[in-house]
Amino acid sequence: MKSAKNPARTKPRARRAGAVPDKATADAARLSQTIAEHLRFSPDAGHIQLFGQRMLLMHANSFAQLRRELIEQLGTAKAREMLMRLGYQQGAEDGQRLRALYPDDPAHALALGPRLRETEGFVGMRPMDEMRFDVERGEFWGDFIWAASWEAEAHLQQIGIGGEPACWIMSGYASGCSTAIVGMPIHWREVECVAMGHAQCRVIGRPLSQWEGLLEADIGFLKIDSFVATPSPAPTETALDPAFGEFVGVSPGFNGVARLVRRVAPTDSTVLFRGESGVGKERFARALHSISPRAAKPMIAVNCAAIPPELVEAELFGVEKGAFTGADRSRAGRFERAEGGTLFLDEIHSLSLQAQGKVLRAIQEREIERVGGSQVLKVDVRIVSAANCDLRAEMEAGRFRADLFYRLNVFPIEIPPLRERREDIPLLVALFLERYRARFSKAVGGLTARAYDALWDYDWPGNVRELENMVQRAVILAEPGGAIDVQHLFAGGEKLKASSFNLDVHGALVPSAAQTDAGPGEKQRLLADELLTSLSSFEQIETLFVQRAMERAGGNLSAAARLLRLRRGQMEYRLKKRDRDASGD
Repeated sequence: MKSAKNPARTKPRARRAGAVPDKATADAARLSQTIAEHLRFSPDAGHIQLFGQRMLLMHANSFAQLRRELIEQLGTAKAREMLMRLGYQQGAEDGQRLRALYPDDPAHALALGPRLRETEGFVGMRPMDEMRFDVERGEFWGDFIWAASWEAEAHLQQIGIGGEPACWIMSGYASGCSTAIVGMPIHWREVECVAMGHAQCRVIGRPLSQWEGLLEADIGFLKIDSFVATPSPAPTETALDPAFGEFVGVSPGFNGVARLVRRVAPTDSTVLFRGESGVGKERFARALHSISPRAAKPMIAVNCAAIPPELVEAELFGVEKGAFTGADRSRAGRFERAEGGTLFLDEIHSLSLQAQGKVLRAIQEREIERVGGSQVLKVDVRIVSAANCDLRAEMEAGRFRADLFYRLNVFPIEIPPLRERREDIPLLVALFLERYRARFSKAVGGLTARAYDALWDYDWPGNVRELENMVQRAVILAEPGGAIDVQHLFAGGEKLKASSFNLDVHGALVPSAAQTDAGPGEKQRLLADELLTSLSSFEQIETLFVQRAMERAGGNLSAAARLLRLRRGQMEYRLKKRDRDASGD
């Protein structure tokens, strides 16, 4: 198992409280220096930035009072979920930035997470053991003392001693940050808390799948609403349910959609889901129906793009016997079958203008006529539709009726694509892995670090549906007992970024030098071969290293010099030389 201290597998060592080795002191100083290099104060502009994101300095006492009011107004359970979710999203944002800054050093990125929270004044960290992880084996271990926890102190002052842990924001933060960096769902559980009368706060971090006996209080913050599934710590029948099994998410984008669904569900308003193919429009529509007053009645889904134009009327409105050749019996259409319930019209933009006019009439008049029939049938259905294109643009182009658009666009809900809610990827991957391991009765390991990197960097044109298909494919291709690698996931012609694969001198596709499983010496030789092949002179190689160091250091000259093991003066000389060469002087 990898370790922030030692990459070899080691037996956990207990550390005597208060004993801080010299190396630990040096490591702490290095982490503090890294944070200082990425911290920017701009009082005149009213900005504080840390790792490129805007930060706020807040009054701890007023925040504590707000925390108390949330508990009083919402109740302890709801306030805990809300604050843990707040912490999780903060941690996920930090974790994504740290992962991007240190793609080849996840141990360093993991070590920076606790230091960030110390810098922000939430707690003082003291590791009881080294953080260790092995993504391919699905292993992770962390054990920390949280000293001087602001949350525990605030809870004691505002609420008093209770029977459960109170460091909710911090627990959520640790889980979100670790999950984003490692790439698999990690859960940190507070096992001791000052707010419970313990002498100290203590947390243990493990993969979500390896926790037993977790309660809704532990992981309830991972679901924004009752119709969203809670990621299961272990495979269960519920987790494999085909209707809602993948309906999980913790990103602000996912949660924003869930809130809108909850808000409109009790009404009878027409809803239009918009979003790219594969984002889960039908799944949200089914969730909407399931929590609406019409839940006891049927929900009928129609993929309008799959119906031949000449059969649209028959499919939607039904057929009377003898209406046309082959109509040997009367048949109810989708509107009738959805009576009292919900009719979901997916890809509604694919209907012809003539069919759009007939759908409009059915919605307006709440009545239909079967093909070949003369009887007017009253229908009571709620219309929910979906489109993977801009219906307003289609309307302006004359391909979609304006009157139908305004009938459908009463309550539009935009579902963001997966590339805009990457925080959901680890939870989705874990769910799909369990699903297809069980379906194929195949024991495969977790994903390699480079496989998670590739998933994180991919643009996801097919969204959640594409992710599920890729995980299914990977489980099939991976060796029993082996780990899932890039080639197992991306075997369907998907285009990877250059960071995942490179071409060797003969034009063959190979893992990049930074990601190969070869030893350190071989990695360096491969990297040297690649540089000698792609760059024509030593000056170009030097310029490349100088530019990349400045990029990784965010433009900080001293930090870039340290990356290259140079003195500041040497770095300044090389930058001036680069600028002179570029100008031709």
